Amino acid sequence: MFATLFSAALQGIEAEPVHVEVNSGETGELKFVLVGLPDTAVKESNDRVFSALGNSGFKKPRARTTINLAPGDIRKEGPLYDLPIALGILAATDQLKVDRLAGFLIAGELSLSGATRPVRGALAMARLARRLGMRGVILPPQSAAEAALVEGIEVYAVDSLDRAFRFLNGEIPLAPEHPMPPAAPQDDSAGDFSEIKGQHALRRAVEVAVAGGHNLIMIGPPGSGKSMIAKRIPTIMPAPALDESLEVLGIHSAAGQTLAGDAAAVFGRRPVRAPHHTISDVGLLGGGTIPGPGEISLAHHGVLFLDELPEFKRSALEVLRQPLEDGSVTISRSAGKVTLPCCFMLVAAMNPCPCGYLGDTKHECRCSPVQIQRYRARISGPLLDRIDIHIEAPALSIGELRSETPGEPSATIRDRVQAARDRQQGRFAGTRVTANARMTHAQIRSHCAIDSSLGDLLQQAMEQLSLSARAYDRILKVARTIADLAASERIEPAHLLEAIQYRSLDRNLFY
Repeated sequence: MFATLFSAALQGIEAEPVHVEVNSGETGELKFVLVGLPDTAVKESNDRVFSALGNSGFKKPRARTTINLAPGDIRKEGPLYDLPIALGILAATDQLKVDRLAGFLIAGELSLSGATRPVRGALAMARLARRLGMRGVILPPQSAAEAALVEGIEVYAVDSLDRAFRFLNGEIPLAPEHPMPPAAPQDDSAGDFSEIKGQHALRRAVEVAVAGGHNLIMIGPPGSGKSMIAKRIPTIMPAPALDESLEVLGIHSAAGQTLAGDAAAVFGRRPVRAPHHTISDVGLLGGGTIPGPGEISLAHHGVLFLDELPEFKRSALEVLRQPLEDGSVTISRSAGKVTLPCCFMLVAAMNPCPCGYLGDTKHECRCSPVQIQRYRARISGPLLDRIDIHIEAPALSIGELRSETPGEPSATIRDRVQAARDRQQGRFAGTRVTANARMTHAQIRSHCAIDSSLGDLLQQAMEQLSLSARAYDRILKVARTIADLAASERIEPAHLLEAIQYRSLDRNLFY
């Protein structure tokens, strides 16, 4: 007997439809044949499925059985086909009526006992089912919780093969899962900006960067507070909108994280990723046999913090150039090509030299000019050109360290940042742009207009610092953000001068 049911294959962060075709009762030796470009995990499903069928009280096939996962040109990976294969076998062996499977998209891993386990990409599967106009989605409970966040499709949670069978057979009713977004967990480990001693210029630069979504690099000796401030950046960022949270959750779901695990920590808040400097190009950019999200995509709508920037491999840093410009990355492999979103704010930190004490009045630098030049050359000019704000983090004095006066708290800074972001959202209403850092050239001309005197001032700075045309646009974007923080409709001279100041390190430190 022949049975067909629907499942899905994950391609990047999107799902593609897969037909699971089961034909049982074929002549020949008793054998389980699985075709359709499966990977090792899919090929091993026959052992899991047969054990699950037996331990759940169902009859196993007594004749040759062929399973086809169509289309055959899409590689299938992971154990998500266990549940649809098992249900297909039950239908093909006349234990379940075939018409009961119609209209459902089914996915789930099976344990040997028949219990279901979560799968990757549940959010993408629910979106696929809605797009195809299907009746509903059947998933393990942990995966169903996130899939239920997609409106317009019914999601049913089944904790075992037996429960899925009885539901489809009409023996037990199941209510669709209700979308219940988890509350953003309280994370006190990030600390508060009030704990930061001194560093007023650095605090200001961070506020400007967060208000406009600008990329930022902090340069200073060890112990000046660079990492401490970077860790507290999430505490001054505005909360993401619901659609942004769903985008982030979809990426993390495709990476194998569910609402019952790590993904719960990012829902309702902006993700912060801080990979170690030993990370590979693929780990940062994304990829694999079937391309999946890397750190830059996992930081979508959030922060990517690269500490000790020059210690990262040159090749890993250079792959950031195009994603920083476009907010997306296209990965091509033999198995296919996928485009992943990666609209993130880059925050980087580094020392001024290998020993870290160049320019420090209290410590003597032990580095030779050649060592310093080689150290700085690890960061290319084109990459630095894409970082909007460069700010020095000088060493703190003993008096500043001993000060008992608390700094400005994160909540106060966040209120100013939120007000600036609200102005930007009103300005860019009806477009895909959400922050000043993502303005197009046409929007820069429209919203960052300056008079001739300010134009002359900017031209003088460009000539003295030998800045590129890209730096010209970025200065105007930062100036627009500074004006937004000041609730100013126009870019004033003070705003432009502050924005130019944030590019001065191009010349002083790297050339």
